[in-house]
Amino acid sequence: MAKQTKSVLGRGIEALITMDDLNTGGSSSINEVELSKIEVNPDQPRSAFDPETLEELASSIKALGIIQPITLREIQPDKYRIISGERRYKASLLAGLTTIPAYIKKADDESMMEMALIENIQREDLNAIEIALAFQTLIEKHNLTQEKLSERIGKKRATIANFLRILRLPAEVQIGLKDKKIDMGHAKLLLSLEDPSTQLMVYEQILEYGYSVRRTEEIVKELNRTDSDESPEVIPSKPKRKASHEYDELKNQLASFLGVKVSLSCNEKGAGKISISFEDEKELQRILQVFDSVKNIS
Repeated sequence: MAKQTKSVLGRGIEALITMDDLNTGGSSSINEVELSKIEVNPDQPRSAFDPETLEELASSIKALGIIQPITLREIQPDKYRIISGERRYKASLLAGLTTIPAYIKKADDESMMEMALIENIQREDLNAIEIALAFQTLIEKHNLTQEKLSERIGKKRATIANFLRILRLPAEVQIGLKDKKIDMGHAKLLLSLEDPSTQLMVYEQILEYGYSVRRTEEIVKELNRTDSDESPEVIPSKPKRKASHEYDELKNQLASFLGVKVSLSCNEKGAGKISISFEDEKELQRILQVFDSVKNIS
């Protein structure tokens, strides 16, 4: 067994929450623990581990060893569960280690999940959806209010509420947020749109045209000013764009010419797309005939 030293979890984590608040039952010490006696935490907030970065960490561990001990909870004599450091644990297995340095703490289930959540947030290892799901699990599993959770983990109640709200977004948008195709700023703006179909429409435009959070805010404000109950036909361009009326006129001319609903969207650079709606196959054939007649004239 390695020499025992006083636990140091880092100033960042201590600034968020004290170990006394977590009811950890006293200080911890560093021990060399056999990997075979360790199991992963089923309530670990982090759900995805990139295989390539695990291999890179395993190579580093082979060369330098474990720099930062993991944190464990003893669940029975000689049996431990990971509170934080699952990535280091997995990489150590890949590196062929048989033991790993670890802090061993006394913690109940609630405190264990709080510690895992805080450690991952501090290291920026969690995406927004994982954080939201962790907050939701803590609230539901331990019957906490948002205010109580705020006190426990040192986050503002409004922050917790914002993360929980993103779980109301359409699944496609949540996946995009999890995969970091959009960020939390985009997600909060989409939440201000009540209709899920409109949320999806704007989300697809963000992906297609690479809209910034600021540009998305302009679009959302314009959509929320729309009095119509129908989804807007046009993703608005910048209010100051001089040629915006020309796009509107073009859209109206096409709609009149084809006799169907036409949607037109464009970005700041003038790139965009035109969408033509039709009710059934018969109407589609009619539209194609219109285009054929124009082609024959030319």
